[in-house]
Amino acid sequence: MFTEATLPDQLQANAGDPLRILIVGAGIGGTTAAQLLRARGLHPVLIDRVTSFDDAGYMLALMPMVDAAIDALGVRDAYVGASTPVDRYRVLNHHGAQIREDSLGELLRDYGDYRGISRGALLGVLTEAGAPVTLGTTVRSLNDGDASAHVRFDTPNGAAEATFDAVIVADGIHSHTRRFTPGGTGINETITGWGGWVVWADADGDTDLGEEMWGDGFFVGSYPVDGAIGAFIGGPREDTAVGPRAFVDSIRAHLTSRTPRLDHVLDSVSAADEPFYWVLDDVRTRQWASGRTVLLGDAAAGFLPTAGIGAGMAMESAWVLCGTIVDATSASIGVALSAFEAEQRPRVESAQANSRQLAGLMFRRSTLLAHARNLAMRMMTIEAALGPIKKLLQKPARIPDLTDAVD
Repeated sequence: MFTEATLPDQLQANAGDPLRILIVGAGIGGTTAAQLLRARGLHPVLIDRVTSFDDAGYMLALMPMVDAAIDALGVRDAYVGASTPVDRYRVLNHHGAQIREDSLGELLRDYGDYRGISRGALLGVLTEAGAPVTLGTTVRSLNDGDASAHVRFDTPNGAAEATFDAVIVADGIHSHTRRFTPGGTGINETITGWGGWVVWADADGDTDLGEEMWGDGFFVGSYPVDGAIGAFIGGPREDTAVGPRAFVDSIRAHLTSRTPRLDHVLDSVSAADEPFYWVLDDVRTRQWASGRTVLLGDAAAGFLPTAGIGAGMAMESAWVLCGTIVDATSASIGVALSAFEAEQRPRVESAQANSRQLAGLMFRRSTLLAHARNLAMRMMTIEAALGPIKKLLQKPARIPDLTDAVD
């Protein structure tokens, strides 16, 4: 679990480390990195701008690329206990009729499990051994020097400053800290123009089923987690401006068929009190590593949720990053961070490209194009749709060899 710590206390613990590391952002990527480094005996300073972790967040589907980090942290049993296997994937057309149902378990059997978990539950698993974090804290400035990185903070107790050997920027797709790095300029962004609501629904009998309806101007997705269903309903942002209940009514008007899950999800969105609204855009930064700083997770490459792989890639990247830098020195950290980017960036951007490609299929407004897509989906295998992801699983991530560089 997270344990609140003051910034001075974290800095004191960090002062004696052979590599003094700051991690900005206690989301999935930042927390994974912090815990992996702590498991290796370091005391990275972990901060986050939020003032509490009361919000359970949203649902996640995690593919087997998370296994290296999960096993390195020794939390396999906790992870399995807090999640549920997602074995079946069903697609409905824009009228609610089933197009196909596939076995994800069969597709991924050779690589590991595909599991559903809430963001809050995953953070609980990652922090099982305890995780000091300073909340309500942001970076005011970051000056990357030859000998160290000088950071100034805004904290609940006023301004503070400290020096570090490395800074990991992992504060999300809308990163506040990224602007202090070269990667904060020249961002490539995919703007879908779509958004929608995330809600939690009671679990049903199909605890291993993920179901999606690809509409003409709307999308409905539902994904199992332990004891619940995470659901998303969205469409073009100008259409969703009518509000969740009216938007659900417009979807129902399209339906000539429906599944019990679909009805359950639509009812849950209609009944939800002020559900969270998620804008479906992504970002890709042109540079991750520079000097002593590096971008990680959504701060480096923020994913659309269409392939269900963003959180998994953030955890994989954290594992590669920590394995690359843990034996580096202050003098060699820049080389290590650059090696991490060279190794991991192609994998992340391949997965992100797959998410963007699937978004082009899912987020359609034209009825004619929806009919054409439905025909294509009947002929396309799930293996073909997730081909780039399967290639990543076939050739797992690796930690680059820096023996010569870090001596």
